[in-house]
Amino acid sequence: MSIDALIAGKLFKTAEERRSGAGKVFVTAKVRAAMGDGESIFVNVIAFSDSAKAALLALDDGEAVALAGSLTPKVWTDRDGNAKPALDMVAAQVLTTYHVQRKRKAVSKEAGSEQRKPAASALDFDDDL
Repeated sequence: MSIDALIAGKLFKTAEERRSGAGKVFVTAKVRAAMGDGESIFVNVIAFSDSAKAALLALDDGEAVALAGSLTPKVWTDRDGNAKPALDMVAAQVLTTYHVQRKRKAVSKEAGSEQRKPAASALDFDDDL
């Protein structure tokens, strides 16, 4: 069972590029995501798309990240026999603070160029009201 999900957290260690036996390149990472009760959970992440791989590899340990993709909940047992939740995600999209800053800058430039355009007047429209 997998769920389409969006998670946010902080990268735990740095992401690693790997190669499958068939030669396919992918990236793995761990993200620590906060849960509602003040605890956190680790999300095991794998990325195959070029954009998601590049975004993960550009991050350093502890940097904030948001991921969208297919999430699979799992359970593992610790040494004391306690069941613990775990999450595995195939990341399709990665959003970092760099992406947010770049988007904000682009939006502010667009807003600035719209402000410089002359305002439309009634003469600009040829349809009847």
